[in-house]
This record gives sequence, structure tokens and C-alpha cells, in this order.
Amino acid sequence: MIPWLGADDPFPPCSTALRQPNGLLAAGADLSPERLIDAYSHGIFPWFNDDEPILWWSPSPRMVLFPNELKLSRSLKKTIRNREYEVRLDHSFTQVMQGCAQARKGQSGTWITPVMIDAYTQLHRKGIAHSAETWVDGELVGGLYGIALGRMFYGESMFTTVTDASKIAFVHLVWQLKRWGFEMIDCQMKTSHLSSFGAREIPRADFLRRMTKYTQNSPITMPWVFDLNAMEALKKVGE
Repeated sequence: MIPWLGADDPFPPCSTALRQPNGLLAAGADLSPERLIDAYSHGIFPWFNDDEPILWWSPSPRMVLFPNELKLSRSLKKTIRNREYEVRLDHSFTQVMQGCAQARKGQSGTWITPVMIDAYTQLHRKGIAHSAETWVDGELVGGLYGIALGRMFYGESMFTTVTDASKIAFVHLVWQLKRWGFEMIDCQMKTSHLSSFGAREIPRADFLRRMTKYTQNSPITMPWVFDLNAMEALKKVGE
């Protein structure tokens, strides 16, 4: 059994999360900015289908990417050196979420519902949720979004409509986060896609210890834009 949270109930300790399904911690409460910030600051995130109550998760092990461990394939390095795309931060946040909400091949639905889009858009307006985007000929073709607390980034979802567009946005974001001194990127659950970038699993206790430290660092208060010098340096990787 997991607890049902009322409007003012705190989250239970992450150590009480179920093993099966891995990380299910609680249900209920709401998706207010305050509740979401509290959740992420404790290593908890919401994930539920449209016909389910709000479900809160803290899996173990936790998939993370340390920016210093980012790996790029030879083909992706070549793609990044291609100058026929543009990368942007926070230009079209809601549009990125809508792109992520489109059902993938082989899926009948999505967990990124209009309620979720509205909740995270509110966080974006507060400067807490951010998007990284790939544009070609003035069209958004891929991107991702997530949450930033202190110098900790929590990745949520990505989408692409052309080959490698989400990868381009992701790599540029990681490069920029490294430039800003971010220490760790939460990838939530293990996938082969994330593993190919160097992401790896760590125990939940280790994740929480590191996360608590990194979220206490000073946040980025200026508008999120890519450092052009850093982006040029990235294009030269692998030359």
C-alpha cells in the first residue's frame, strides 16, 4: 500500500517507495508549482496516465548523467558539426511539451496530458522549468524539457520529428549545463538511449545525497541562453 496525499500532506520518505513497481511512493495531492518544487527537491517526480490519479515516484537505482561523462558517437559528432540547424533555450517551452506529448510509434497514448503541460508551463513562467530546442529553417524539429533547482537538472521528456534533432538539443544542453557548473542530470529510469550518452545508474541513497548538495548551490538567475563560445567549442569536438 502507498499513502494517499491530501493537499497539505508531506511526501513520505523515499526509502518507503515500493520495489514493484519500482519507485512508486504515493498518490494524490496536486500539481501546483509549490508541490512540484517540493517533490523535485526531495528526488520525487509525478508520472501517471490520464485515467489514473496523480502518482509520485522515486525509483532505485536512479539513472543519471554526470556532464563530465557525456559520450558522443562519431556520427553524432559529425551531425553536431553540421551548421544547418539552430539551438535555442526557452524559446517555445509549451510547444516542446506538446511535441513530447505526441504518442510514440507503438504507443496508444501519453502521460504528458494537458494538465501536466499547464503545470510545467507555470513552472516555466517562474524560471524553474526549461526547454532546449533544435530548429531548422524556422521550424521546431526536436527538443526536451526539464526542471532546474540550484545546479541540478531533472530531465523529463524529449521528442524529435527529424533524425537526431532531440540528440542535438540534449548534447547542447548538457554542454551548457556543464559550463554553468551543473553537477548532475536526473534521467529517472534506465534506457539504452540514455546509456549511449554515458548515463548510468546509481543507488537512490547516493542520488539523494548528491541531489541535496547540488540543489543548494546558487541557481542560474539570468535568462537561459546558449553561450555562443561554448557552442562553437562543441562543434569542434572530434575534428
